[in-house]
Amino acid sequence: MQYNFDEIIDRSGSDAVKLEKLKPVFGRDDLIPLWVADMDFKSPPAIVKALKQRVEHGVFGYTLPSEAYTRSIVNWLGSRHRWQVKGEHINFVPGVVKGFAFAIDEFTAKGDKIIIQPPVYHPFRIVTESLGREVVNNPLILENGQYKMDFEGLRRIVSADNCKMLILCNPHNPGGRVWSPGELRELADLCYESKILVVSDEIHADMALPGHQHTVFASVSPQAEEISLTLMAPSKTFNIAGIVSSFAVIPNKKTRERYLAYLEPRELQQGTIFAFTATRAAYDECGEWLDQMLDYVQANIDFVKNYLKENIPEIKAILPEASFLVWLDCRALNLPQRELVKLFIEKARLALNDGAMFGPGGEGFMRLNVGTSRSLLEKGLKNLKKAVHA
Repeated sequence: MQYNFDEIIDRSGSDAVKLEKLKPVFGRDDLIPLWVADMDFKSPPAIVKALKQRVEHGVFGYTLPSEAYTRSIVNWLGSRHRWQVKGEHINFVPGVVKGFAFAIDEFTAKGDKIIIQPPVYHPFRIVTESLGREVVNNPLILENGQYKMDFEGLRRIVSADNCKMLILCNPHNPGGRVWSPGELRELADLCYESKILVVSDEIHADMALPGHQHTVFASVSPQAEEISLTLMAPSKTFNIAGIVSSFAVIPNKKTRERYLAYLEPRELQQGTIFAFTATRAAYDECGEWLDQMLDYVQANIDFVKNYLKENIPEIKAILPEASFLVWLDCRALNLPQRELVKLFIEKARLALNDGAMFGPGGEGFMRLNVGTSRSLLEKGLKNLKKAVHA
């Protein structure tokens, strides 16, 4: 079956965050929304069908995760990511951000130090600080158009500070890096020696673009498996973020039991009917949809790269190896961050994420969501071209 990702879908009236929060966040609602990290594509027909069938049953009582649900995750991780896990390693969590917030609560105490690697997904910093922990930044290094981890900086940090946890973004958001097995092994060795728990946010794991292969952090070595807590979800992959469907995978029995001891008294491990239904359908039936979607997203990324090169050479795209998010390097415009944001909003009429929100190293950048129709993307880039030239 061929899927149509060029279809324009009107999301107004659907309570979509990317539309409803334009005015509160950007001060106006006449912007092309290319910011919130969901896609404008319809979810796979198999998921829609499964949800309809469940709705037509008409009874929505208390529900347990079925063996079919757990098996779908186990099979997916084995076939898609070459990671062999057991069903007992998997537990539902009500969101990836909530998942690492729970881990911070359980495995660290107020005042403890937690390492992040900016520029990085902003809730890593916000949640850590909100829970009374200290953020320790180990900034990534941008070299030849791609990010790499600063292992020398990390060694200095772990030798000087008593850090309890590192929150890893794998693949990286906003830079789009698919970390190599070698990089992940080096990270694992460092953290293992220093008894640092690695909470790995792998929500974009399924979205490695053509020619790239995601590697699960926990899979690279026995040391990585021992110190890891992995958070995943089908939400970004199949555009079902509104159906909260995240899960934690924890092979280490002691870590898993302690995490569950936090979740169970609060009933945080209890999923919903639609989460279980959508996840099983996604992982059992939607691989072909995913492959076609990734091809379309890659073509959108190529379109952005070529358009900028030909029309706005002052702005360069940091080409992602995973996901539908493109990190735009706007530093050649020589604008203070406030003026850069103003250019996008007031002149180009575009809603993108301000690079500064991702922490040190984010200044001079903007994050663009290309998980939309080519025609809307082209319209947005034409607006940007006019704004920059003006």
